[in-house]
Amino acid sequence: MALTYLEAIREALTRALRDDPTVFIYGQDVATFGGAFKATKNLSRDFPGRVLDAPISEDAMLGMAIGAAIEGMRPIVEMQFADFSSIAFNQIVNQAATHFWRTGVTCPLVVRLPSGGTPGSGPFHSQMMESIYAHYPGLVVLTPATVGDAYSMLLEAVALDDPVIFCEHKFLYYHLKDEALPEESLPIGKARIARMGRHATVVTYSAMVHESLRAAADLAAEGYEIEVIDLRSVKPIDSDTVLASVARTGRLLCVGESFPWGGVCAEVIARVVADGFNLLDAPPQRLNAKDTPIPYHPNLWAAHRPTAATIAESLRRLLRF
Repeated sequence: MALTYLEAIREALTRALRDDPTVFIYGQDVATFGGAFKATKNLSRDFPGRVLDAPISEDAMLGMAIGAAIEGMRPIVEMQFADFSSIAFNQIVNQAATHFWRTGVTCPLVVRLPSGGTPGSGPFHSQMMESIYAHYPGLVVLTPATVGDAYSMLLEAVALDDPVIFCEHKFLYYHLKDEALPEESLPIGKARIARMGRHATVVTYSAMVHESLRAAADLAAEGYEIEVIDLRSVKPIDSDTVLASVARTGRLLCVGESFPWGGVCAEVIARVVADGFNLLDAPPQRLNAKDTPIPYHPNLWAAHRPTAATIAESLRRLLRF
């Protein structure tokens, strides 16, 4: 039976709890209720005392998790929505991210951020926070786009001795399925070539991988072969795979659901221009969400974020250059 992206996350949580007695889960309503999206459904029953409800204070949640981590535990903190992690910003970037460099003591924790938009979610429940956290040294920032990566990258994140921001996309929870969980996976920091091509490269991550693949399929009917790179992790970032792809295609479009100012797309383009300017046959382009708060209305939300249609149109302009 096919597994959803959300079920893959639950399977990874189950395995992490089963395999390592130092792992525990902490978050609002994660125990009996099973979490806002049911990612922890039945885990408190199967692992009593290790799936713990937290107060409605993200700052306190991360403070407790950091304390547990530096005392030898491996906490997994679930934020109900990525947006709410801003309440714990000081704990994440000034405490967790810096702790090893200040003390020599590791801080192995995972913060799960249900990220990105769904119709009707609005400005407080739809944001992509990966660019903000990737700005800070000491944090690993992961953006799985497939069922397999949701599973394997979460297990890798738990095993790391560094604090990890795990950006799982809410729209993929139920919309994405696969027949089985992977037995092998690419390591953290290695990008995946989701589709081979020769006319242009799209570099993207998270839910935009699937929009980009649909755009590439549309352009294939017009005779263009578009290469799609799934970054998988944005900190560390795999510049080598990106540059090798641009060397093959000569054109680059970066696509992200986050806001356009700064961010992952800007970082990718900066690296390509600095290290591979001679590879380019056209100015590199980026396509992000609109530079406005995220709207509630489903039609406005659909127009706010990149889609297969807007990605395809951006690629047509790039190809005409």
